[in-house]
Amino acid sequence: MSHDYAAILEQIADHVATEDFGDARKADYIPALSDVPDDHFAMVICGTDGQEFTIGQADQSFSIQSISKMFALVLAQRAHGDQLWQAVRREPSGSAFNSLILLEQENGIPRNPFINAGAIRVADLITSRYANPDRSVAEFLGQLCGNPDIRVDNTVYLSEDQHGDRNRAIAYLMKSFGKLDNPVEDVVRAYFKQCSVAMTAREMARASFFLANKGIGIDGLTVIAPEETRRINALMLTCGMYDGVGDFAFTVGIPAKSGVGGGIIGIVPGEFSVCVWSPRLDGRGNSAAGIRALEMLIRAIGRSVF
Repeated sequence: MSHDYAAILEQIADHVATEDFGDARKADYIPALSDVPDDHFAMVICGTDGQEFTIGQADQSFSIQSISKMFALVLAQRAHGDQLWQAVRREPSGSAFNSLILLEQENGIPRNPFINAGAIRVADLITSRYANPDRSVAEFLGQLCGNPDIRVDNTVYLSEDQHGDRNRAIAYLMKSFGKLDNPVEDVVRAYFKQCSVAMTAREMARASFFLANKGIGIDGLTVIAPEETRRINALMLTCGMYDGVGDFAFTVGIPAKSGVGGGIIGIVPGEFSVCVWSPRLDGRGNSAAGIRALEMLIRAIGRSVF
């Protein structure tokens, strides 16, 4: 890697520590997420040349939340192949990630796999094919990052379950259109469990590495084919940042997937995967400091995909 990434990360961390992110605040509709200190920040880069660079609380676990949707999608792709695209579309939503409006208008078929409706449908597909759907995403993430002890944070899971009425409404709406194959409670439990997985920024960057390396993980084994890798990256670019994908493509310009736990994974194909974590969110549910950090990184290295 030709740039001084250690120095770049130092500059980024210094900047975000002093920037005022205005109205950004932690997710409070999942109470267990609101206890994380506002000033936590971590950033980890995993290069395809084997180098790794870190700054901040790189080994502090956080709730990965919607970042899990990308890994669940890979599992569903493995199990169902291209048939899964009959169940979920591939278009940006333009609406909030937990909206029911488009789902009603489009007869229960989710607009993409990264909004809640699409992720619930993907969890349904996983439930149909995997023996332990409640643990399948956590186990997959453990394999990808090299830590078999990756687990669901039960406190976060219980919080998700107790405050999950809107997600249940989404699932029941799909069920009413005949677009959900398994019992609603089985599906939403698997979905809540995957969102409640706890990982560090280091583990997340390593788990995402295969997307920067033509489908080959940090252990040298093939996760998915190069063509499937390209497609997943394309989906992250167009759908991965909720209804903020346009601004993110404009200012940063790399495939990325965010979660309301404050994490964002990003990919520069052929070069590196990156994870940034800061818990305060902008109005679209994306980490405010995380977006700024990725913007600064991409400007420093001149590596937008455009």
